[in-house]
Amino acid sequence: MIRAENLTKSYGNLQVLRGISLSIGKGEVVSIVGASGAGKTTLLQILGTLDRPDGGTLCYGDTDVSRLRDKELAHFRNSHVGFVFQAHHLLPEFTAVENVMIPALIRGDRADETRSRAVQLLDTLGLAARGSHKPAALSGGEQQRVAVARALMNQPMVVLADEPSGNLDSEHARQLHELFFTLRERLGQTFVIVTHNEQLADMADRKITIRDGRNEE
Repeated sequence: MIRAENLTKSYGNLQVLRGISLSIGKGEVVSIVGASGAGKTTLLQILGTLDRPDGGTLCYGDTDVSRLRDKELAHFRNSHVGFVFQAHHLLPEFTAVENVMIPALIRGDRADETRSRAVQLLDTLGLAARGSHKPAALSGGEQQRVAVARALMNQPMVVLADEPSGNLDSEHARQLHELFFTLRERLGQTFVIVTHNEQLADMADRKITIRDGRNEE
């Protein structure tokens, strides 16, 4: 479903990625691990089309996203890629349901259909009773689940997660990790997760190690 070939990336004189090649199949849960500064987040940003590589190709199915113009790329990203970050980035003035709705509203979906799907997603994630609450009234674990629901809103091909449990205590981290695999079983969702959490990394179907800008499995 996703194929990257010989991705390279430098920032000034610092070469971060030195030729990454990998493929990810539908419904896989893949973890990316490595020392700080190895290039994990840079790779995730390129896979998520938030940044462009200096060289190499990135394809989603038959679409070579490396060739898309900025406006086309933004539309592709909104429709096909979901993101979960260490910080949930929920908008404090909006309720949980409204936060989940945002990606679909940006895409131009009808508000009534969008709200219905947002409510359904929160129910799937065990937050049916919390939809009208604003982020300040939610626990850290609940906030991160809302962020996961938001990432799923547009039914993306892949959800990319960057240290998603980094700000959670051990119990909420465990629950979040289990949630990823539950969503894979229920929805067939694909996840690519950058993590320092060894437990989560070892739970994945595959673990990719980034070392000195190259990948090992």
